[in-house]
Amino acid sequence: MAPRGPRTPHTRRTPRTAAAALCATALALSLSLTACGSAGPGAGTGSATMWGLNGGDQAVLEDSVDTWNKAHPGEDIRLDFFANDAYKTKVRTAVGAGKGPTFIYGWGGGVLKSYVDAGQVVDLSSYLDRHPEVRDRYLPSVLDNGVVDGKTYALPNGRSQPILLYFNRDALAKVGAEPPETWAQLMDLVPKFKKAGIAPFALGGQSKWPDLMWLEYLVDRIGGPEVFADIAANKPGAWSHPAVTEALTKIQQLVDAGGFADSFTSSAADNGSDLALLHTGKAAMLLHGGWLYQTIKANLPEAIEDRTIGWTTFPTVAGGKGSPANLVGNPTNYWSLSAKATASQKKAALAYLKNGMFSERHTQELIDSGTVPVVKGIKKRLEAAEDKDFLTFVYELTKNTRNFTLSWDQALSPAQAEALLVNLDQIFLKKLTPGQFVDKMNATINTTIEE
Repeated sequence: MAPRGPRTPHTRRTPRTAAAALCATALALSLSLTACGSAGPGAGTGSATMWGLNGGDQAVLEDSVDTWNKAHPGEDIRLDFFANDAYKTKVRTAVGAGKGPTFIYGWGGGVLKSYVDAGQVVDLSSYLDRHPEVRDRYLPSVLDNGVVDGKTYALPNGRSQPILLYFNRDALAKVGAEPPETWAQLMDLVPKFKKAGIAPFALGGQSKWPDLMWLEYLVDRIGGPEVFADIAANKPGAWSHPAVTEALTKIQQLVDAGGFADSFTSSAADNGSDLALLHTGKAAMLLHGGWLYQTIKANLPEAIEDRTIGWTTFPTVAGGKGSPANLVGNPTNYWSLSAKATASQKKAALAYLKNGMFSERHTQELIDSGTVPVVKGIKKRLEAAEDKDFLTFVYELTKNTRNFTLSWDQALSPAQAEALLVNLDQIFLKKLTPGQFVDKMNATINTTIEE
């Protein structure tokens, strides 16, 4: 899972009456951009190249690179953006062919390990030894996610992104409800919303990765983080843990109860249709990443100003072993450097990592955009921010959690992640039983899979 959102500057203001009617169209147009700039091969001669994602902190990254280029004409960076789903395919193909960008945007985990195993990314360990101030700027737990086999191959580049439960206060008020704190409360709300003509949950099911948020949290709440830790470690039969089957069963029970908007199978997260349903009150709730707040702030600021949209943590499950403080999502995103880049491209990239990224200006712009940078010493700046309610909420969650599990489609190998998303989609469509899902996923463990 990955951050996504509009490219529109966060200072944009849209009248509330127009936003309700036009938000779906505006979001679809802004989020469907596939790239900006002059995309081209990453390796080769010329400027260092950087590929990022549309939306979220896009405007902040653009300003950071523009500022860097103006001050360092001999170490300039060419920046291009892509929609999330298109990027994942494009970057794997490019890196696999040795033609990736100088800066490879990623999430750590299994995908990063696949790059390391193929010799496609630079070991940054000695660089950090020479520049300990770079290592020391980060929250340690976040920095660790860029480590493979004891060596650092990726550095955090942005913000903390736990998965949160967003809700429409007006929709909840129509049925006299509060955000659910338990799974039983969540299921009890489904018929109430349906009777009121409101979809309980929006879901960008066509994109598949939003489905994963449900499985991740349910497995954690039921069985604790150790269940997925065994899966990620490729322990034989790890998918057979009862927590996985129970979570899959609960998902299908929610589908059967009509818990998701009728359009969820054709709704794509990249075009913002799930958020449009939440914002207009056609859906009451949406499970989504912390990055969604930036999208709301950029395109629908009135939803924050009048408190239409709120946020909370995922419900607990009775008898579950997982702490309600546990988080899933993306601790942050990362930059890796292509091993195929030229010496001049690598030099420019290393200079930017040290002196351009997380400068005072860059860090403050991330905060101003509505997000929590993963660096030390920012609590007072968060408390003074315009979005302090959201920022301090996320900061405290991240600081106090015992476990922050990386999104499974990034933690697993690329081939296993693809199998996971395909099979989970079949669970939501009721084309697989939980037992069949478990068998198919167990078959991906300790087998030779073509990446």
